[in-house]
Amino acid sequence: MANLKLHRATVKKVGAAVHQHDGGSKAGMLERAFTFAFRGLVYAQIWEDPVVDMEALAITPDCHVVTIASGGCNVLSYLTADPARITAVDLNTAHVALGRLKVAAAQHLPAAAFHRFFGEADSRSNVRVYQDLLRPHLDAVTQRYWEGRDLIGRRRIRGFASNIYKRGLLGSFIGSAHLVARLYGIDPREILAAETIKEQRRVFETRLAPVFDKGFVRWLMDQPASLFGLGIPPAQYAALSNDDPGGIRAVLRGRLEKLACDFPVGDNYFAQQAFGRRYAPGAGRSVPPYLEPAHHADIAARAGRIDFLHANLAEHLAGLPAATRDRYILLDAQDWMTDAQLNALWREITRTARPGARVLFRTAAAPTLLPGRVDDALLDRWQYRAAESLDFTARDRSSIYGGVHLYVLKG
Repeated sequence: MANLKLHRATVKKVGAAVHQHDGGSKAGMLERAFTFAFRGLVYAQIWEDPVVDMEALAITPDCHVVTIASGGCNVLSYLTADPARITAVDLNTAHVALGRLKVAAAQHLPAAAFHRFFGEADSRSNVRVYQDLLRPHLDAVTQRYWEGRDLIGRRRIRGFASNIYKRGLLGSFIGSAHLVARLYGIDPREILAAETIKEQRRVFETRLAPVFDKGFVRWLMDQPASLFGLGIPPAQYAALSNDDPGGIRAVLRGRLEKLACDFPVGDNYFAQQAFGRRYAPGAGRSVPPYLEPAHHADIAARAGRIDFLHANLAEHLAGLPAATRDRYILLDAQDWMTDAQLNALWREITRTARPGARVLFRTAAAPTLLPGRVDDALLDRWQYRAAESLDFTARDRSSIYGGVHLYVLKG
């Protein structure tokens, strides 16, 4: 019963954000199908590059950061910049539960156990560690989530005994993509053996790229529901499709090409998750900043500065005093929004922002989506850092977004 309440809470909040059409229309049915898919864990790992984020945000020790939580990786990684406070909100109760678990683990696990729990996430000992060392420090709602069962009857906490990164909506999507590739005799892990960028490109062009020309794959990509596993609702699918004259197939091929060819795979944990479904093993591997051993002491000491809340971002901001927040990270949530929702959000961001505040967000398509949609009087309060945004977009190792955008409050 408790798990059902959690699911209903997620569906209600996600539905309020996503539903833009009547439920009887084709668009409305797709939106409701997305809401149904989004009710459980979506991202075991967030897919925005925290290194780019922290450079763009220029976090200082007096900053109060407000962000959408997603998988929580970036929330904890921002602690390496030593902010005063981080408030992480999410519409999805599973993401909130994952974030709270990470905070408890950072505070109460030795470094080796913390890295085994989230960096490897495939040891039976992790379940015992949860029971003995983490459970006593979790609130009742978070306990119920991890001790409950998923749709096929598996205890959720056991995901950390069998590679949590293969679970969730995105993990299942990546697994399905691997399965389709193998049907055509291709193992996506081949690219992880490449020792140079040149070799990565050869593998991409000769092994991975031809899959996009297969009839079944072309048909799949033309179905908006096929990308629900990436957390892409129908409105965002439309924006993505329009980002290239070649349509959705050209866009997806281009994004995969960037992931496969623009950065050394050994230094890109996003590529390792996409092509290998885990972080690469061994010392010196690429992992999110919060999992880097050199940062563990700081993460442990600062984890208490984070609050994870099950909330709508605009509604959360509406309850805050004016001029009290410094950094805002919106991920790609604005791609989901109507003009009315965008204006409501930016009114609250502008009202709660201190002088010099920064807003960072991503879009499925390349351009910033705010001009012409957010009221000019609001948007004129902010400076769009166009050149910097293009540079951040080029250097974002996750490679799945068309644009990374930075706005700075004037004055």
